[in-house]
Amino acid sequence: MAMTLRLPAEDSAALARTAEMEQRSQHDVIITALREYIERSSRDALIQQVMDAELPRYAEALERLGQ
Repeated sequence: MAMTLRLPAEDSAALARTAEMEQRSQHDVIITALREYIERSSRDALIQQVMDAELPRYAEALERLGQ
């Protein structure tokens, strides 16, 4: 899928510097960042889902441990 990305000047400059330092294309830097974000946010959502489901089950024990 083709996509147009409009960045503020400071973000565009930072992207260009990063790509140059890493000797990669700006496209590759953006793709890597996007994939890392999706993986991290998916993992965070899964952890939150498990915590929401399991924490109430152990709330009393955790409360006693905290005293």
